[in-house]
Amino acid sequence: MKRLSLRARLTMIYGSLFLVAGLVLLAVTYVLIDQRTAQPFGMSLRDVKPIVQGVEGKLSGDQAEQLRLIVNKVQGDARSQALDSLLTQGGIALGLVSVVAIAFGWLVAGRALQPLHQITGTARRIAGADVAGRGLHERISLAGPKDEVRELADTFDEMLERLDRSFDGQRRFVANASHELRTPLALNRSLIELAVSRPGASDDVRRLGESLLAVNERHERLIDGLLTLADSENELTARSRIDLADVADHVLDQTVREGGATVTRELAPAEVVGDPVLVERLTTNLVENALRHNVPSGGRVWVATGVRGGRATLTVSNTGPAVPAYDVETIFEPFRRLSGERVGAGRGFGLGLSIVRAVARAHGGTVSAQPREGGGLVVTVRLPEAPAAHPGAGVPETRKAEPGRSLR
Repeated sequence: MKRLSLRARLTMIYGSLFLVAGLVLLAVTYVLIDQRTAQPFGMSLRDVKPIVQGVEGKLSGDQAEQLRLIVNKVQGDARSQALDSLLTQGGIALGLVSVVAIAFGWLVAGRALQPLHQITGTARRIAGADVAGRGLHERISLAGPKDEVRELADTFDEMLERLDRSFDGQRRFVANASHELRTPLALNRSLIELAVSRPGASDDVRRLGESLLAVNERHERLIDGLLTLADSENELTARSRIDLADVADHVLDQTVREGGATVTRELAPAEVVGDPVLVERLTTNLVENALRHNVPSGGRVWVATGVRGGRATLTVSNTGPAVPAYDVETIFEPFRRLSGERVGAGRGFGLGLSIVRAVARAHGGTVSAQPREGGGLVVTVRLPEAPAAHPGAGVPETRKAEPGRSLR
């Protein structure tokens, strides 16, 4: 059973209290008038008796008795009519005033709950932000008297302020640390390459240098992934029309190698508006993840694009080890990977799908994954479809990748 809203419950309380108060007032009035009508026209039966006795000498006994009965009947009729009129007209008046009171209570309840609606609206906008922490710059800034609701709003604003500083500090730390680490890694790579390329370098030095270069490259990919993750959680600065089919085709040409998994392409036009670099990185991560986490031989990868339900979709599925449904969500968290066969040396840092989700959210989209029947994973990215381009409307032209060149 659907529960009534707080405004409806408050209105019912206001209306019920008014109705009870009206009934009590009507009952008290009824009792008072009942007592008062025992003396019609300002006289009681004791006042009427001397008058009747004064005319008894002029009237016969039967006539005097009839006069007494008439007086009593007039008194009873007047009293009954007064009480009936009070109940009828008072009940009608109470009903009409109750309807007006309920309507007025509805308006008063809405007015009283307006600050709560403002707080709820702000919280909903923050919770619905594309990227976690992006909407924390909003504040309620509730005006009005310093009452309980104002105190709640101010406390909520203080909490948002602290969370905003925390998220900004975290993003700045990741970006600054990544930038600072790039320099020593580049220096290490240069020194190792110099040592390996010397004419008198021994075979042991060369093998050691190759191992160190591989480790250095792995660290550089980690730093690059952290920077991309930090950038994708910021506001988009570059926006243009992009065809997901063209991006996927370009990424597959650059990524798929001979002798690897068999790739099936089902690329239908699907235009979006966003950052070309981030969208290309999203696609690259999905394709590389599907190729990396596949069966040793005879693996397959399916890449499809299209428009479904007004959303541009990119779906990448592959063969591979069976993935538990309850463990799928963990792969979208940074530095989290599935256990067992999907974890091993040289298989990445667990940032690929985290970057995919961050980029999708930055573009107002979503990403979901589900286990594929027979093993493997099906990852689907849904982004808002680009609006129809009109001449002179100022919409950026669709970016297309050229062979051998990245969308940068």
